[in-house]
Amino acid sequence: MRYHVEKHGLTILRLSLATVFFWFGFLKFFKGNAAEALASDTIAWLTFGAVGKAASLILLGVIECGIGLALFTKKLLHIAIPILYVQMLGTLLPLFIFPEKTWVSFGMPTLEGQYIVKNAVLIAAGIILGASARGAKLITHARVAREAREKEELIAGRKKHYL
Repeated sequence: MRYHVEKHGLTILRLSLATVFFWFGFLKFFKGNAAEALASDTIAWLTFGAVGKAASLILLGVIECGIGLALFTKKLLHIAIPILYVQMLGTLLPLFIFPEKTWVSFGMPTLEGQYIVKNAVLIAAGIILGASARGAKLITHARVAREAREKEELIAGRKKHYL
């Protein structure tokens, strides 16, 4: 029972991220979504205006719902995780390409900017889940983690020695 939360942490993280992606993606199919203008402006900027507002929101909704479904089902994670990374990088772009919409002043984001900055947590979650999907394991026992770290340091020291 001591490590119960840690034991299920990756599952909780995966399902939480799946919920966020599916939910926010689903909202893109409805008018009045808070992220509507900034998302469509970003996609228009990325595509040099080739993709219109309505199409960009549908495309983004499909991508986000697809990522969410892949995370829920654990199917096609090898495809969904790289798409998640690209999609998340796209969400950060407005901080740089539309500073007038995302920053009040240096270090002081607008409400939209705060919404975007919080995506750093989603990116970190995606990185953890991506590593897990490729076989990385979460070590929940302190002694085992300490021993693993010591072995890694020993191996790293050996590699350094031979370089």
